[in-house]
Amino acid sequence: MIERNDNALILMLNGAGVLMAYGLLGVSLWLSTEVPLATKGYWGMGILLLTISLINVVKYRFDHRSSEDRIRRIEEARNEKMLEEAILDSKTDI
Repeated sequence: MIERNDNALILMLNGAGVLMAYGLLGVSLWLSTEVPLATKGYWGMGILLLTISLINVVKYRFDHRSSEDRIRRIEEARNEKMLEEAILDSKTDI
């Protein structure tokens, strides 16, 4: 059975969009004759550094959410174990 992964499709579409945006940016920088080459390089570096920064922000937010979820699951498991122990203790006292 083939497993459908919607996240892979979304990632592929987003990747294609980013590549298209970079391509169009490159074409616009290439075709703009009145802008000096140094300015074009500065704009290009700015776009690349902005992209890296955005990737890092998303990664750190994802890691933080994952960490919070893991802590919540550990606390829930601990609370369930404490409840089970309390129920077993009350049955043995009877």
